[in-house]
Amino acid sequence: MDIIKVNLGPRSYDIWIGKGILKEIDFSKFKANKYGIITDSNVRKLYGEGLQKLIRSQGLEVELFDFPAGEDSKNWEIAGKIGRELIKKEFDRYSMIIAIGGGVVGDLAGFIASFYKRGIGYIQIPTTLLAQVDSSIGGKTGVNIPEGKNLFGTFYQPKAVFIDIEFLKTLPEEEIRNGLAEIIKYGMIQDSELFEYLEKNYSDRTDEFYLRIIKSSCQIKTKIVGQDEKEEELRKILNYGHTIGHAIESAQGYEVSHGRAIALGMVYEGKISHKLGLLNEEDLNKQNQLIKNIGLPIVYEGLPGDLIEIMKKDKKVKSGEIYFVLPIKIGEVKKENGRISFPVTPSFLEECLTQ
Repeated sequence: MDIIKVNLGPRSYDIWIGKGILKEIDFSKFKANKYGIITDSNVRKLYGEGLQKLIRSQGLEVELFDFPAGEDSKNWEIAGKIGRELIKKEFDRYSMIIAIGGGVVGDLAGFIASFYKRGIGYIQIPTTLLAQVDSSIGGKTGVNIPEGKNLFGTFYQPKAVFIDIEFLKTLPEEEIRNGLAEIIKYGMIQDSELFEYLEKNYSDRTDEFYLRIIKSSCQIKTKIVGQDEKEEELRKILNYGHTIGHAIESAQGYEVSHGRAIALGMVYEGKISHKLGLLNEEDLNKQNQLIKNIGLPIVYEGLPGDLIEIMKKDKKVKSGEIYFVLPIKIGEVKKENGRISFPVTPSFLEECLTQ
């Protein structure tokens, strides 16, 4: 088992990574008077009910709450509904939320924990590869609204993250691809060795493969979050592929998977960097080929104008300008005077999206 610490002073916590570790968790060490498991309708049957039994076997009081699976449920109404259910079950400020599921579950449960009684503790148990390497770490919570993805949200750190690769055995191939897209991002922005490892081993499904890529991804993210918890600048490096990717998700009514959207985002944001004379053609082609090899798209069929209008409402827009992280080679992005993201004009952006 590997333990990685997220260093945030009094808000520091550990990420536990291993195989079969769920049954080893002693929940009593979190010293809550009551535990509330939040999950979706799919994960409830797979793992939620089993987790409830495990916690009860430790002599602890626990309730189980679920919502319909899917990105559509990550909204203000569902958050309020579960919040009211917590009130009915008499959860107080000394209670604990446990999120078990993918990114939607983690984002929603964390958001609920951040506002319930002005904030109660929560634990992340991510069950998808994507959530294990990204959304469960760093304290970003949120819900979607019609105007865009995660526009209502908070920075609220969990008390612990438990990553068990046993969960990956029940994932469909599409979910594995979603996670691999995010790991390609880590390789592009900061770790050329991880990128090369993926190039050689992307089709592997061994425990060693998963433990290697998850550990490397978590180390990258925890280091960044430890230096810039609330995305003042450095943490923006994690947005590579996400500005365009989130716009694609919104334009498609969240019916496209996150991994597919982020893969397309990296293709076009890499193209922006290339057209600006930063990322060479060889590295851009390597990125796109790896995306293609793992079974994700490299061409967007929608309308560029729609994406640009959505991006103008993005959280990262400043004074009407759309900002991007720009790789200069595999494993490194442009940095200038402490800045990590740079503005691109809408006209140039449209050119990159159409050619």
